[in-house]
Amino acid sequence: MVVKLPAPFANRVEAGVALASHLQHYKDRSDVIVLGLPRGGVPVAAAVARSLGVRLDVFVVRKLGVPGHRELAMGAIASGGSQVLDDHLISSLQIPDSAIRAVAAEERRELSRRERLYRQDRPPLSLADQVVMLVDDGLATGSTMRAAVQAIRQLKPARIVVAVPVGSLQASVMMRQVADEVICAQIPRSFSAVGQWYVDFSETSDDEVRALLKAAAATDTPVEAQ
Repeated sequence: MVVKLPAPFANRVEAGVALASHLQHYKDRSDVIVLGLPRGGVPVAAAVARSLGVRLDVFVVRKLGVPGHRELAMGAIASGGSQVLDDHLISSLQIPDSAIRAVAAEERRELSRRERLYRQDRPPLSLADQVVMLVDDGLATGSTMRAAVQAIRQLKPARIVVAVPVGSLQASVMMRQVADEVICAQIPRSFSAVGQWYVDFSETSDDEVRALLKAAAATDTPVEAQ
């Protein structure tokens, strides 16, 4: 028997629209806030927020790359000071604490820069007692999203929903241990990287993120800051 694989998404906007079709139970709810993980998650989140008629904001998370192999995540940090480490990977590679601290310090500087760049003078939305929907363009290891969930949990939301267009089975299962709800539109049997499930997976620019957030803010009703 031939198993038909899911078709790749044309781009992040199409992925967001497809993802929104699985989230219709949140449509037009005033207590729902969609948070995009920059940079690639923001176009997906913007399409989700438009489709559902809910608010959009950004939540900055940075991967902590293994020294010398920065594409390999040994953990992640998020807005608010949350940090998640892959203790098994760190132990197996014998990465010293000093190296972890150095990478984390570098990424915290970049995290702060991006928050200033994306928000400009706009305060973050208040997340207390809200349904917070964390959106990225995909889940590979899940370490970045896990850091975001842990940071958001400290802000006392009513519910945390992790929503992605595509992800690995391992990461999706792991997310269900930390989030209140996980929506993954596609979980392919063969998964090696998020980018393989997009025709256009070109890098999202800072300018695109700022434009999407500015457009969303212009249509929002003013809310209190955190």
